[in-house]
Amino acid sequence: MTQTTLETAAQPGQPAGLREETYDVIVLGSGVGGLTAALVAAIEGQRTLLIEKSPRVGGTSARSSGTVWIPNNSYLRRHGITDDAHAVGRYLDALVGEKAPRVLRETFITAGTEMLQYLERHAGIHFRPYPSQPDYRQELPGAAQGWRPLEPLPFDGRTLARHFDDIGWPLPELMLFGGMMVTRGEVARLLKFRAFWDAVPLGVRLVTRYARDRLRHRRGTRLVLGNALVARLYKNLLGRNVAVRLGCSVTGLISRDERVCGVAAKQDGIEYRFTGRQGVVLAGGGFPANHEWRRRFLPEPTPQYTTAFEGCTGDTIALAQRVGAALGPLGEDNGLWFPSSVATHADGSLAVYPHIVLDRAKPGLIAVNVQGRRFVNEAVSYHEFTRAMFRAHGRVPCIPTPLVCDRRFVWKYGLGMIRPRTPFLRPFINRGYLETADTLGGLAAAIGVDPDGLAETIRANNRNARSGTDHEFGKGENSYDRANGDPLHGPNPCLGQVKTPPFCAVVVHPTPLGTSLGLMTTPDGQVVDQEGHPIPGLYACGNDMHSPFGGEYPGAGAQLALGMTFGYLAARHAARNG
Repeated sequence: MTQTTLETAAQPGQPAGLREETYDVIVLGSGVGGLTAALVAAIEGQRTLLIEKSPRVGGTSARSSGTVWIPNNSYLRRHGITDDAHAVGRYLDALVGEKAPRVLRETFITAGTEMLQYLERHAGIHFRPYPSQPDYRQELPGAAQGWRPLEPLPFDGRTLARHFDDIGWPLPELMLFGGMMVTRGEVARLLKFRAFWDAVPLGVRLVTRYARDRLRHRRGTRLVLGNALVARLYKNLLGRNVAVRLGCSVTGLISRDERVCGVAAKQDGIEYRFTGRQGVVLAGGGFPANHEWRRRFLPEPTPQYTTAFEGCTGDTIALAQRVGAALGPLGEDNGLWFPSSVATHADGSLAVYPHIVLDRAKPGLIAVNVQGRRFVNEAVSYHEFTRAMFRAHGRVPCIPTPLVCDRRFVWKYGLGMIRPRTPFLRPFINRGYLETADTLGGLAAAIGVDPDGLAETIRANNRNARSGTDHEFGKGENSYDRANGDPLHGPNPCLGQVKTPPFCAVVVHPTPLGTSLGLMTTPDGQVVDQEGHPIPGLYACGNDMHSPFGGEYPGAGAQLALGMTFGYLAARHAARNG
């Protein structure tokens, strides 16, 4: 438990044990949206309190890639691209349409750039662009080939000293040796054994640093991806004396004269009343980890698993609803999605692995339904792949979905939790994670699909691989697909034959990485009531805010970008207008 404020004694007439503290801005939730809101409020001169109900900061953000999708950024302009605001406007108009108010995405385009510049100027927070990471919907006008997604710089966790352990862990399945973080680019370099003079020194540097870290810490202190972004924001909060309470549960919002002016909370058995004179910002991460809300609001069959932080249960949304806040309109699926495979760790805990870009787009993998037939371009974004699962399931069952390949594929590219060049598959087979068979008929029986359908699908796939054209779904025909394929494989970097026994399969389930259904807000992040009027003193950002993209997913890092941008706007509005 971290506490950087002094408790005040109960005053006469207060309930026994009740403590009161006064701040200007209170932020509930410590993903990057909440951290940004708290940091901006502090920079604006506000006495700020950050409350997190779990023992660590970061939430789902700490498990993420940390990428932020910010169009029209300064890196683009330095590269000579000066018309991106117009291009991305066309892209989002085509993608989102009437699913969300146009003013929200227009605000995002302008304020996202401002937010980046603000954090650079006031907090020294910098990113680096991905020059070649195409937007997800390349068929739409205004889609870019890169430069909009930005990667956080690595962060040295040792600079946090005793607060290093406050940072939430990444997903264990995405770390090496139980605690070493690497970026996607570093993984690609390490796997290029033929580039000896690059791969080997990099591996030696990373492992040596990790080995030193483990002498003093439970995991490596070289933080990258979402962990790096969370840690850098958090360090800035600590440096500005923002009050942080971890393991503190908020039980209600406090209103006075129809204005939200604080929260009631409980920590270590002590009840608190925290006054927030300028406002309260809700940044609790939506409800992807709340099974009952998943049943009510997400598509059927109800998702059983999630890669999101277990504390994202909609508590903060429910707090707002109690004071009259309005939820947004229901969308197609109200979620933001990964296809994920599931296994059990040796200690009995559950492992949920998101199949993002490392296997589905590679040549030699297909996804099939119970008839053994393909139903989707396997290389589409994780969000669109999972949506295709739901759409197709109503016609022919395909949830969960088997990903089928052969042993050569698994050796070269990996498959879910099985890393490339894994010599022995038996441990994964024994755990029930991987199915293998020497014949396609045997594999079909193991995964419960029609053997004749699977055999015909494999024959068609192999013909497509030889010609380089996917006649059914167009896999590998756009730049997004190809960016995640194998550039050394031809004629199509995303199409390969499935022909070398043993044949292999892992099944994936729809898993919400976040939710798009949230509280309706103004462009400044003010939460509104059922009549559309702002509730004074109440703000929302991140997945607590109804998606300004209407549940659509334009590119890598779109969720974090929205959370940070509207956290920035909410904090500035509270500071200046509270």
